[in-house]
Amino acid sequence: MTSRLEAITLEVGDAGAAAAFWAGLLGRETISEPGGALVPGTDTQVGLRFVTSHTEQVGERRLHLHLTSTSLEDQQATVETALRLGGRHLDVGQSPDEPFVVLADPGGNELCVIEPGNNFLAGTGHLGEVTCDGTRDVGLFWSEALGWPLVWDENEETAVQSPYGGTKVSWGGPPVAPRHGRNRQRLDLVADDPGSEAERLVGLGATLLVGPDDGPEDGWELADPDGNEFGVRRDRSGGS
Repeated sequence: MTSRLEAITLEVGDAGAAAAFWAGLLGRETISEPGGALVPGTDTQVGLRFVTSHTEQVGERRLHLHLTSTSLEDQQATVETALRLGGRHLDVGQSPDEPFVVLADPGGNELCVIEPGNNFLAGTGHLGEVTCDGTRDVGLFWSEALGWPLVWDENEETAVQSPYGGTKVSWGGPPVAPRHGRNRQRLDLVADDPGSEAERLVGLGATLLVGPDDGPEDGWELADPDGNEFGVRRDRSGGS
C-alpha cells in the first residue's frame, strides 16, 4: 500500500495563528498537536499542518497554495475573508491587471485567489492546488510515491491528483530556484508501516535522511529527487 499524503507542512512563527486563518478560510476545524496544529483534509482536499519555528525563511518558498472561485463575487468574498482573518496583500511582481489576487497568510505563506473559469482547477474544490518549485523528475516521483495519476505533463511541468479528484499538486519545471538550507515547507506522509514504506520510496529515488530515534513509531525523514525534505510516519487514523 502506498503512502497517504496527510498534510502540507509549513513552518511559521505562530502555528496557532496560521492554523486559525486557514481553518476560517476553508471552513475546517483545527487539531492541536505538539508544537503546532493540523487543519485536516479529506480524500479530495489536502490537509495543512503548521509547526511553530523561529528559523528565518532564506530565499524563495518552495510552494504556495491556490484557492478557487466560482464567480467574481466569490473571489472578492474570499479575499475579504482572508484580510479579515489576518492575511495581507502581497506584491510578487504581478501586474495590476492580473485576474488572480496574491495574498500572504499570517505566517507569510503566499496564496493566490484564482479567478473563476480557470480550466486547470475546474472541479478541484476550494483548495485547488499546491503549486511547487520542482523538476519533471520530482513530479514523476510523487506520482509513483502517492499512487496518484499524473494529470499534467507538458513542457517539463507536471501535476498529480488523487484518484478521488480534488486538490492538485503541481511542479513548475525548470529553472528551479536554488535551495538555501532546510525547507520550511514540505509534504508529510503517513503509512501503515513507515519503515517498509521508506524503503519503497528510496527504491523510487528518494534519499533517506533520518530514521526514527526511538523506534518506527517516530517516523522517518527523506528527501525527494530534488532534495526536498519530507516525512513518513505511522498512520493512526485508519485512513487509506
